[in-house]
Amino acid sequence: MPSTKRYKLDLQLFGGDKTEKATPKKRQDARKKGQIAKSPEVSGAVVLLSALLSLSIFGGFMKERFVTLFLDVFQNRMEMDVSAENVIRMFSEYGLQILILLAPLLGVTFVLALIANYAQVGFMTSGEGLTPKFSKINPIKGFKNIFSMRSFVEFLKSVFKLLVIAYLVYSTLWGEKESFASLAHVNAEGTFNFAAKLTMNLGIKIGAVLFIMAIFDYMYQRYEHEKSLRMSKQDIKDEYKKMEGDPIIKGKIRERQRRMAMQRMMQEVPKADVIITNPTHFAVALKYDGSKMEAPEIVAKGQDYVALRIRELAKEHGVMTIENKPLARALFQRAEIGDVVPHDLFQAVAEVLAYVYKLKGKRR
Repeated sequence: MPSTKRYKLDLQLFGGDKTEKATPKKRQDARKKGQIAKSPEVSGAVVLLSALLSLSIFGGFMKERFVTLFLDVFQNRMEMDVSAENVIRMFSEYGLQILILLAPLLGVTFVLALIANYAQVGFMTSGEGLTPKFSKINPIKGFKNIFSMRSFVEFLKSVFKLLVIAYLVYSTLWGEKESFASLAHVNAEGTFNFAAKLTMNLGIKIGAVLFIMAIFDYMYQRYEHEKSLRMSKQDIKDEYKKMEGDPIIKGKIRERQRRMAMQRMMQEVPKADVIITNPTHFAVALKYDGSKMEAPEIVAKGQDYVALRIRELAKEHGVMTIENKPLARALFQRAEIGDVVPHDLFQAVAEVLAYVYKLKGKRR
């Protein structure tokens, strides 16, 4: 029976499955577009709890201010002459008093709401969400969004939230059924205190439950956000190419830079004083100006084909070529273009230059 060999094939190599975590650049781009992990349930629960906290702390202050306003209406404003000036002045005074009355509630709620948002997303400013997108009014896409899994989860969350709130309201009111029966024998202030206490108790229960649900919702939103940012292996490769540049284009740029450097080097060959060769494998062009240089300088060097081209240019422009195999190899391996001759090679290079100047009839 012939044996069959099975080879494992990694489908991720085709770049279709988004199984990789998002790169820092992908996260940064998503943040710039306003795509963040944020739960509006957290802000709502914090606003509710902060409002109840403000009422419990500043309730006495707000009550005094509220009573003072009503007393002023009945004691000082009933006999006031009705005129445009008096009405404007009265509303200006009452507006300031109402603002002072609500300042603790609004201030605490605003600050805690900011803290809740900052804890989720940090400091972020993005106008991407304000830009109108006509793709959002696409009826086909809108129909898909309505019946998507995300919409179904949001629907279940809303239903569960309503059921929990209904249970809390029912259990709280049912627990106070005996107190409701005795309200007929309580004065107006007692009834008001009972209603305020019951409302505060119920509000704290609802706020606490909503806050716990908001924490789980935030964890779910983070999971969905991470899932939406996942990338395939091909996406990561494309992003890397985009950031670092296409290797083909980078190779062409490097090749062009090499050609330009080669061209500049060849332009220096006619200015050289001597070309030291191997004679066929290496060629090094030297230049020396006693008034400007402390030591001879290498203006060009090459191997094989480049060495041949240097010798041809030297011949065309009358630059003398000297064969010295050890010196040519040493200069080629130990110095770069633009460097001066190494110290231990000064003597050998000086002898070559002296010989060249002697042949040219120069004296240095």
